[in-house]
Amino acid sequence: MAKAVIQRVSSSSVRANGALTGEIGNGLNILLGIGKNDTPTVLDALADKIINLRIFEDAGGKMNLSALEIKAELLVVSQFTLYGDCRKGRRPGFDMAAAPEKAKELYDRFVKKLRSSSLKTETGVFGADMAVSIENDGPVTFILEF
Repeated sequence: MAKAVIQRVSSSSVRANGALTGEIGNGLNILLGIGKNDTPTVLDALADKIINLRIFEDAGGKMNLSALEIKAELLVVSQFTLYGDCRKGRRPGFDMAAAPEKAKELYDRFVKKLRSSSLKTETGVFGADMAVSIENDGPVTFILEF
């Protein structure tokens, strides 16, 4: 089951090893976790859901517009810790997270799918230690599991 935490942002950026690797304005910050049983079909469906989810306000102040409709910018950051199971003990277990090779392949596919929508899509560096800056708009945050 792929997991994504999506946050509507006024701006967001990510740095890896001190270097800026991605920066966006109005749009969505997407923290993406990939599970060991995920498939390309699952990641494609998640990407479609995210760009079509109506979470941006229309002129009347209702969440009625999608990222596609407002031409939002997207920032995708790999986040295997979304698979941290903290139910037992004091150290998270990551048994359900995909192996790095598989996760990288599916992460790249997810990013490619988002870019095919013509929305500006920036990324962090897969597997790197990153610093993410998020200016949450609303705040509006959703957790999606596919």
